Amino acid sequence: MYQIRPRGFHLPPVIKNLLIINGLVWLVEITLLARFNYDLGNLFALHYWQSDMFRPWQFVTHIFMHSPGNIMHIVMNMFTLWMFGTALEDRWGSKRFLLFYLICGLGAALCYMGWLTYDNMKLANEAQHFFADPSVGNFAVIDNRFHLGEGMYGMDGLKYAIGQGNDGAIDMAKGLIARLLDQYRNASMMGASGAVYGILFAFGYMYPNQYIYMYFLVPVKVKYFVGFLIALELWSQIQNSAGDNVAHIAHLGGVLFAYLLLRNWNRKIF
Repeated sequence: MYQIRPRGFHLPPVIKNLLIINGLVWLVEITLLARFNYDLGNLFALHYWQSDMFRPWQFVTHIFMHSPGNIMHIVMNMFTLWMFGTALEDRWGSKRFLLFYLICGLGAALCYMGWLTYDNMKLANEAQHFFADPSVGNFAVIDNRFHLGEGMYGMDGLKYAIGQGNDGAIDMAKGLIARLLDQYRNASMMGASGAVYGILFAFGYMYPNQYIYMYFLVPVKVKYFVGFLIALELWSQIQNSAGDNVAHIAHLGGVLFAYLLLRNWNRKIF
C-alpha cells in the first residue's frame, strides 16, 4: 500500500468534471442495484464482442463505470487521476488532456478485447477437444488453467471417474466446461483504470525525477514508482491467476497507448 503527499489542492476543469461524472455514475449504479436489483454494468460495461450484452458504445462508457460493491475501485482511480493528471492538464490544456485520457481508455479497451478474444478462442478449442475426446488429460488442461473444481468436494474422484469412462462424471465435466464457456463469453470490464494508467505513465515520462512519498515519509522518484507498477501489472497478466478479476491487460493497454501518443506528440509540444 502506498500513499502520496500532494503539494496542494488544485482541480483543473476536465479532472473536476471527470470526478463528478464518475462519482454520479457510481451513485446511480449502487442505487439501481440496491433499489431495483438492476446492474447498470449489463448495459454500459465493456462486454466480449460475441456476448449478447455487447454494445459498441461500451468501448467508451466502461471508462465511467466502477464496481458498485467496491468503493476503493473508484476512490483509488479518481485519487490517482487527480494526483497525477493535474500537472498534465495544466501543461497540455484541457482539450488535449481529455483527448489523451479518452484515447488511453479506448486503447485499454481494445487491448482487453483482443486478449479476451484470444482467450475465448483458446478455451473454445480446449473445450472442443474434451467434448470430442472426454479424457482426463483434456479435462485437466482446462481445469489447471481455470480451476473448475475449486471448492468442489471430490474433484479427484471426478477425474478418476472420467478416466474410467463414467458417463455421469463425463456429463458433469461437460456441464462445468459449458458454464465456463458461458461465463467467459459474457465477461465484462469496467473502470477508468486503463485511462488512469495512461496518465500515470505520462506523468512518469514527463516528470521522471519528481518524488512521491510512500506512507507520507519515504521519497521515491516517480519513474521508479511507475516502472514498478507497470512491471507488477505485466507479471500479474503473465501469471493469469485463477480468481484474479483485475483486467491487467487493460492497464498495460492504457500504458501502451500513452507511450504511442507521447512519442507522436513529443516533437510537437514538449
